[in-house]
This record gives sequence, C-alpha cells and structure tokens, in this order.
Amino acid sequence: MPRSIQEILDHADELAKRFEDYEPTGSDERPVEEYLLERAALARARSERQILDAVVAARAAGIPWVRIGELLGTSAQAAQQRYGTVVEQV
Repeated sequence: MPRSIQEILDHADELAKRFEDYEPTGSDERPVEEYLLERAALARARSERQILDAVVAARAAGIPWVRIGELLGTSAQAAQQRYGTVVEQV
C-alpha cells in the first residue's frame, strides 16, 4: 500500500518516541544462560539442515553411503538410516 513521505516520517517519529519512552520491566529480562541455550539449539538446527542438504547433494552426485558415513564420522549404514528416507523423497 503506497504511503506518502509525510506518513512515513510521522510513523518513524511515533516509533522513535515509543523507543525513547520505553521503560523495561523485570519480565523483559531473562537469564543469559537461557539466551545462550536458545542460540545453541538454533545453531544445531541450522547445522543439521546444512548436513541434510549436503547429504542430498552428495547422493545426487553419486557419492556412496560409505564415503558419506566416513565424512560424518559414522558408518554407511547409520548415515543411510538417518538420511536415506529424505534422500529418497527428493
């Protein structure tokens, strides 16, 4: 939806005022450890997605499960059990 420059400036001024007037409360804070755990879980999920994408690409390129298992630090059978169903769906 197109907006005028004045509407955009007015909205920016409103947001700036809300930011300047904001007073944090105790419920806004959380322990650093909780934040770090959340970040670690997100990083693990992203890493697992990267591995999955790489395994799909490796299989599409004809790389055998034995080699994939070696690169993942596991056996061919374990790699195929974990990622085989996803590779078959692609």
